[in-house]
Amino acid sequence: MEKVDPFKFVKATNRLMRGNGLFLVTQGRDEKPNVMTIGWGLLGTIWRRPFFVVAVRHSRHTFKLMEESGAYTVCLPSKGMSKVLDVCGTKSGRDVDKFRELKLTARKGLDVDAPYIEECPVHYECIVRYKNDLKPGLLAKQIEDDVYSTKDMHMIYYGEVVGAYAVEDAARRLPR
Repeated sequence: MEKVDPFKFVKATNRLMRGNGLFLVTQGRDEKPNVMTIGWGLLGTIWRRPFFVVAVRHSRHTFKLMEESGAYTVCLPSKGMSKVLDVCGTKSGRDVDKFRELKLTARKGLDVDAPYIEECPVHYECIVRYKNDLKPGLLAKQIEDDVYSTKDMHMIYYGEVVGAYAVEDAARRLPR
C-alpha cells in the first residue's frame, strides 16, 4: 500500500458513492471498529486542504462513535463487495459485529486513530476539523420534506484527509 494524492481516485470515489456506496469506518472509546455504508459525501478542497465530508444521522450507532473518536476512514469497496455494502447499510453495529459477520479485516489507520478495511483497495484517513448539526426548518422545504420527514437529522462531519492510500493494483480492483 502506498500513500497517494487524495484526488487520484476522485472520479472512482464519486462514481461508487452514487452507485452502491462507500464504507465509513470509525471506532469509539471501546476501540471496537464499526462500518456503515454511505452514499452521501463530498471529496474536495476547503480551507486550502483536502477534505472528505460525510453525513451521519443522530440515530445511527456510528454517530456515537464519531462523537467519541474525532477520526474516520472512508474506504472504496473492491469488486464483489456489493453484499457487504448491503449488510453495512442495513444492520447496526449496536446489534452485530459487522467485521466479524462479514469476515472483514480492520487495520489501524496509518495517520489517524481510526481503522480501515484491509480488503478495500483505496482508503482516505480523516480527522474531524469541523462539524455542523443540521437543524429542522433551515433547509429548503423540498429537501427537508423529502429527506427528513421524520426529523432524524444528520451531523455533517468535515474530515481533513491527512492520508490517502491505495494498493498497487487499486484501479483494477475497483468496481466498474
